[in-house]
Amino acid sequence: MPTSQALERAREAGLDLVEVAADERPPVCRILDYGKMRFESSQKGNKSGKVRQQKLKEIRVRPKTGDHDVDTKVARARKFLEHNDKVQVTVLFRGREMQHQEEGRRVLDAVLEKLADVGKVERPPAMDGRKMTVLITPKAPVSKGKAKPPAAAKPPAPKPPTATP
Repeated sequence: MPTSQALERAREAGLDLVEVAADERPPVCRILDYGKMRFESSQKGNKSGKVRQQKLKEIRVRPKTGDHDVDTKVARARKFLEHNDKVQVTVLFRGREMQHQEEGRRVLDAVLEKLADVGKVERPPAMDGRKMTVLITPKAPVSKGKAKPPAAAKPPAPKPPTATP
């Protein structure tokens, strides 16, 4: 179709003549609302580009930290893991506590046991100077709501009825 004829049709419809494939021979054009097309393409770009960066959060405990305090810190770590962040659990030793590293290991093992359902150990417990650290990563992205059945099990959606004038 000649360009002048296509422009005339676009004007009659109150729309724009938009070139969608300039590299083709002959160039491909469509009659559509250019503003609406730009808005929809920008909305598509926003949805696909939103990827949350995974962060490293740290939970610090001591060998003499009480059980209830450890439970509170575990609850915080659980929230971090559910939010898809990595968690580094650090046991800090001071003075004579360095002679009883098994106490720190006991606290660390209790934390790992409580977080086993939402996280897995990426880096096992290791001493680093006066600190014993372990790195925990989320097991899998947690889906909100109920689990979705596989796509193959879904029946096809019924087609809407078409009105004929």
